[in-house]
Amino acid sequence: MRYLIRAVKYFLMFCVLYLGVVWLSVMTTQGMDVSVWDYVSATLATQRGKMLVAAVVLLSAAYPRFGFVTRRVEWDMEQGADRLLELFAAAGFQLKSRSEGKMVFAASNILDRLVMLFEDEIEVEQQGNEIVVSGIRRGVAKIVYRLN
Repeated sequence: MRYLIRAVKYFLMFCVLYLGVVWLSVMTTQGMDVSVWDYVSATLATQRGKMLVAAVVLLSAAYPRFGFVTRRVEWDMEQGADRLLELFAAAGFQLKSRSEGKMVFAASNILDRLVMLFEDEIEVEQQGNEIVVSGIRRGVAKIVYRLN
């Protein structure tokens, strides 16, 4: 279910991005007396427009698969908890919840949360002598780089 919600979020984000680009194009082109909706409907009526929709649907469906990752790092969460909190704070994340052997972080800035479509949670879990860091690729990459 989470995968489907993420895919729908990315589909809507691509649609908003497309509408923004079309709006800018219509507003900056002199002599163009066409509304955004007319432009979009004319584009979608063509074969190229239908291919654009198919590409956006496929990309939206695939993005949750490669946009979220899990990485393992050798680390003791009990002894290095303070350092872990510092590293996450430096990367722009704050502690959201903490339980035995598990920490959940979220972006501390509302703009970052919005850019990540509120899929900004990074989970850190102790497994043996390693921690498992999982979440959105961009955030996990920042943290794993700082941990190494």
